[in-house]
Amino acid sequence: MRNVILSLVAALFLVVTPHTEAQAEPGYTIVATTGMVADTVRQIAGDRAEVIGLMGSGVDPHLYKPTRSDIMKIRKADVIFYNGLLLEGKMTDALISAATSGKKVFAVTELLDEGYLLEPEEFEGLYDPHVWMDPDAWSHAAAAVRDKLIEIDPEGEVAYENNYERYSKDLESLNDYAKSVLKSVPEQQRVLVTAHDAFNYFGRCFGYEVVGIQGISTESEAGVRDIEKLVDLLVEREIGAVFVESTVSERNINALIAGAKSRGHDVVIGGELYSDAMGDEGTYEGTYIGMIDHNVTTISRALGGEAPVDGLNGKLTHR
Repeated sequence: MRNVILSLVAALFLVVTPHTEAQAEPGYTIVATTGMVADTVRQIAGDRAEVIGLMGSGVDPHLYKPTRSDIMKIRKADVIFYNGLLLEGKMTDALISAATSGKKVFAVTELLDEGYLLEPEEFEGLYDPHVWMDPDAWSHAAAAVRDKLIEIDPEGEVAYENNYERYSKDLESLNDYAKSVLKSVPEQQRVLVTAHDAFNYFGRCFGYEVVGIQGISTESEAGVRDIEKLVDLLVEREIGAVFVESTVSERNINALIAGAKSRGHDVVIGGELYSDAMGDEGTYEGTYIGMIDHNVTTISRALGGEAPVDGLNGKLTHR
């Protein structure tokens, strides 16, 4: 299955980047699918391009279907960036249509070396698309965006290089902060239980055991047996906090809490995490850095670690 998908992606890129295609002039328009991709592209593009994001806060990209307005924005765009690895599965037809019409279409995660990608057994040969949960891996995705922007607009090379250098330093500071506060959590408590399997890259990066009630996509449903197994885990490991996500229903998390309580173990909701979407537009949490800052600060404080209430940059508002 994975080979078929990668073959389709390779074919798509052949369509997207023909050698005879004219380069876009500065002042072009970029459309990006998810908030994380849009924010990262915006940081690198600076004022040389208009960047339009399609999915706002609280929007689940696994389930998202493009609207007529989205299709019009895609048709008018010069360049389209999307996450890839089937995260935006219901947008596949729109993206292929854009590519075959001559648009420049790039999947930021599929521009990465495979060494940065995770392929958990339970994903049946597919790569996990939630790469942004590892700030170091995401900095390489940002570098891939920089390289594509230079290809599209070579006159902006210096600006794109400078913007990336600044942004990569911010990402490095974020990663250092995250490692510091997450390491302050007692080792036996470094278990992250969330609504769905969006945090595997987080677990790899920061050395946490990660358990999601639902699978990689929110289209899958958790069964009674899944809930019972997780209740066993909470009770046996004496885990005191679980986390809800901004794009996923709290129903299964509440079932976990009730199941643990029925067995004499109290579990609280440690906070709401941003998984597949960022916070509200115009807020600090509505940026990629703010999103990750919020998550790691919330997780650390809920699991017994030490982290400043206002996070890395003193800007957290959603706690």
